[in-house]
Amino acid sequence: MLSVSTTSMIPVRRVFLSLPVLALVLAGPSMAQGKNTPPPQAQEIAPPPAATVPYDDKLARLAEVLGSVHYLRTLCKAAGGDEWRNGMQQLLDSETGGEQQRREKLTAAFNRGYRAFASVYTDCTPAAIVAEERYRNEGATLATEITSRFGN
Repeated sequence: MLSVSTTSMIPVRRVFLSLPVLALVLAGPSMAQGKNTPPPQAQEIAPPPAATVPYDDKLARLAEVLGSVHYLRTLCKAAGGDEWRNGMQQLLDSETGGEQQRREKLTAAFNRGYRAFASVYTDCTPAAIVAEERYRNEGATLATEITSRFGN
């Protein structure tokens, strides 16, 4: 037989309920009264749908181009390398406001453009300079298209 000191024991009051009784207690009065209706389920609150604008695809492409140009200009140590990142920040601030999902989408596009060239170019080569020029031209075209078609 085990010997347990009563001074080291803390009295604990335990209430054991069998599973059927516990289910009735948790289900509330409708189940306890014999009704077979299940308890109402908590509805999941879905986040509000992301606001979309007709030019979101072009804007995402512009963000990707900005990320690519930012990487290439920094790699080639061209003047104004950070202006492309700053331009992206201004774009995010003006276009997304409090729309977190759109902000994340555009940020991901910028990072995708940055990483695409970071995985290919580690040195400033003539091909990198040509790519940077082409992407700058594409970005200018996209910006013009977006503002002329959807601008106020």
